[in-house]
Amino acid sequence: MALPNDGIKGLQENYKADMLSGFLVFLIALPLCIGIANASKFPALAGIFTAIIGGLLVGPIMGSHLTIKGPAAGLIVIALGASTELGYEAALATIVISGIIQIIFGLVKSGKLSDFFPASAVHGMLAAIGIIIAAKEVHGVLGVKPIAEDPLGLLVEIPNSIRHLNPYVTVIGLVSLIILFSWPLLSTKIQFLKKIPGALVVLFVSIVLGMVFDLKNPHDYLFNGKSFHIDPNNFLVIIDKSLLDSITFPDFSKVLTGPSIKYIVMFALVGSIESLLSSKAVDTLDPYKRKSDMDRDLLAVGIGNTLSGFIGGLPMISEIVRSSASINNGAKTRWANVFHGLFLLIFVTLAAGLIGMIPNAALAAMLIYTGYRLASPNEFFKTYKIGPEQLIIFLATIVATLATTDLLIGIGVGVLTKFITHLAYGVPLRSLFKANIVVKDDGKNHYHFTIKDAAIFSNYPGVKKYFSKSPDKSHVIIDMSQAVVVDHTFMEHLHELEQDMHQRGGHVEVVGLDYHKHLSDHPMSTRRLMKGTGATGVTSTALTPRQKRLKVYAEENGFSFNSRMISNIAKFSDFPYSRAHHIKFEENVMVRSNEDLKLEISDILVEEGSRHSKVEYKMTKLFIREFNDVLPDFILEEENLIDGIVVDTSLRDIDFENHPVFSKRYLLKGKDEAAVRNFFSVELIHYLEKNETFHIECKNNKLLVYKEPCQMSVSELAKSVEFTMGLHKIIHRVKV
Repeated sequence: MALPNDGIKGLQENYKADMLSGFLVFLIALPLCIGIANASKFPALAGIFTAIIGGLLVGPIMGSHLTIKGPAAGLIVIALGASTELGYEAALATIVISGIIQIIFGLVKSGKLSDFFPASAVHGMLAAIGIIIAAKEVHGVLGVKPIAEDPLGLLVEIPNSIRHLNPYVTVIGLVSLIILFSWPLLSTKIQFLKKIPGALVVLFVSIVLGMVFDLKNPHDYLFNGKSFHIDPNNFLVIIDKSLLDSITFPDFSKVLTGPSIKYIVMFALVGSIESLLSSKAVDTLDPYKRKSDMDRDLLAVGIGNTLSGFIGGLPMISEIVRSSASINNGAKTRWANVFHGLFLLIFVTLAAGLIGMIPNAALAAMLIYTGYRLASPNEFFKTYKIGPEQLIIFLATIVATLATTDLLIGIGVGVLTKFITHLAYGVPLRSLFKANIVVKDDGKNHYHFTIKDAAIFSNYPGVKKYFSKSPDKSHVIIDMSQAVVVDHTFMEHLHELEQDMHQRGGHVEVVGLDYHKHLSDHPMSTRRLMKGTGATGVTSTALTPRQKRLKVYAEENGFSFNSRMISNIAKFSDFPYSRAHHIKFEENVMVRSNEDLKLEISDILVEEGSRHSKVEYKMTKLFIREFNDVLPDFILEEENLIDGIVVDTSLRDIDFENHPVFSKRYLLKGKDEAAVRNFFSVELIHYLEKNETFHIECKNNKLLVYKEPCQMSVSELAKSVEFTMGLHKIIHRVKV
């Protein structure tokens, strides 16, 4: 798949797709920017200023290809603390200085920070932020101003706010929450709703309800003389003047005080970590599998934050939710970010007065929903599934953050807990920060890396440094047999190394993990070296009941069977499915070969979304290769499949007038329509009509066949094999 061009040429080629994506992201960003600013006690326009700079100025120079730059919920806690403790103008000064520090981070190549922090501690910090945001904003949904300021006090005060709620405001807040929580479900049932952001629906409905309840003009005891809209004069927001008149400049008089230095450090470090991790996550969602230049991206964000602070804006990061939405809406290049900033600029220039019509309860509901996504019960469950020790680190980070309301202390406690866990598992002190690695080079682009003592999050940068020195098209063997511990974060990074080398035309083979015991059933769980193993022998792993049934089926039907997890999934890389989904590994691989074909069956782990919206599931796929015929590339899937994987929407559905049943049942696409039509013979069409519906992809004379996004039972697998072999026989009689 050809990569989209960058720069002006990329704009000329992809402006339609990027403009549409930018517009749809603008609809999502508008209410979020206002809500984040409101929650941070910044002007409503401050969040929009940040996104405009993040799009128009940072977009062209950033080191990532598809990220959207703007204010983020993850920094609300710091921004709120700064504006409350220092005042708005002094808080702006801390943003400016932290931006300059981020510029320095970029210049000294600190992008590797994204590789250091353990995943469970980072997720714990984000979950704590979610709890803090929800604890604060629930009072706004009820129309009550709380007395407490710390998160625990805000949680304790919720019953009192419920007793004194404003019914009109509460109705708006609850309706907004219902829309936000139900919209994802509705959009999966009704396809056209996918293009309409739930937050935009909340804005429209809440403005209408605000007009019905006459919130703009408080007139009875329920309002107590208060307005529940964004006040145009509050926090220096001046809607009725020009955009330039709304700019506020920072006050540097307090910049050397202790509180200012504290917020400068938090903005610089937490903002940099959040931005780098988000950019890294977005890279996994990129259909073209491009890699961000993390140092350049950090430099660009630093420039953006410096400028944003100078004109009264919030700090920015690479924002994961808006970036994911941009990719899902067809963004091709960085110009989608630029267009999103341009549409925001047009809005505040021509229609900023609409901001004053938005009820605060609607904005509070949006932030509660954001907080819930950061700290949902599913986050706790997913962390526990990875391993009990990961949940301990996760919870320690949350508790420390809530107790101190200091994100740096919170993540510091998480990292410290991780170190204590590793030491308890027998990791030598000498290997906590420096990997004990032996590299052998045979001079023929074959490298053997032996990692001794430990392979953990804190010594991974050293391993990556050695790996990055390997030239393109290298064959790298990573031997883990002498590592006492291989932790979860390292396992995740290991998968990234394999993908990176595959994109460079090489191959990575991981060996030695058979000597380790998983701490949970999760494929990326921490592993500990078992006593009595190492170089002396391989341990055996007990098969699950399903694996035992698969093994029997394989033996009875002439398949070889391998239950081991295989992380090199290069064979899937050409198919459209792998461009739209992140395949992490395969296992339970069954192979049968003859002179005509090689049939492979495997369970794969698929990852969709990223960070707090990430979902993992397993499914079974059948893979045929080594056809003797030349086949056209095509995708065949159920016509009404809402969550289809067709990534090239420019291709039209190929229908057959003489076969209305087939045309109504299936969506068929291919770039060479004539070849596809010629390939789909009457015999093939009839075969597809009379059998169950399967999803079929053909790429480079290879076929991928699968059904539902779940693991097949043995009986389902037998039917799928029968279907696939019948398909293969017909294909061999088809002349392209």
